[in-house]
Amino acid sequence: MVEKVKVGDKAPDFSLPDIENRTRSLKEFLGQKVLLVFLVGAFTSTCTKEVCDFRDSMAHLINLKAQIVGIDIKVPSLSKDFAKKNKLSFPILSDCKREVFQAYGLELPDFGFDGGSAACCWGSGCYPIAKRSIFILDENGIIEYRWVSDNQNVEPNYQEIRRVLEHTSS
Repeated sequence: MVEKVKVGDKAPDFSLPDIENRTRSLKEFLGQKVLLVFLVGAFTSTCTKEVCDFRDSMAHLINLKAQIVGIDIKVPSLSKDFAKKNKLSFPILSDCKREVFQAYGLELPDFGFDGGSAACCWGSGCYPIAKRSIFILDENGIIEYRWVSDNQNVEPNYQEIRRVLEHTSS
């Protein structure tokens, strides 16, 4: 599959509701490094470990002038429960219509637990799920780092992410 967005591209802008249903846009986070964390399975062990590692790294990331922004496929109320349970202090935005996941080319349309083409979630109908992904944007919204995995159980290399942030912040 061809990458929709690559390192060096301007990140697609978006406006999404946060866990309080306030509309937030990518533009409001620019002016500093932005670490976009695409959450594909809130409440799963891999996703929980991933966001908790970023939560625990907040002080270091703030020193590197980096803002974490989580983007979840769940509705704001479920994202709010996830954020509260895991004591997340960074914004979690809801892309329940999967528009941002599509814009970034992160859908896994052929994924299914039974080899089918979709997964279903709490009676909301079937939809393609998303690839676990991390993007680091510079202060102007240019993609400096891209990590995308087709395997939902693989975590990003946290040390590599820190190195990229440290290198690009100097």
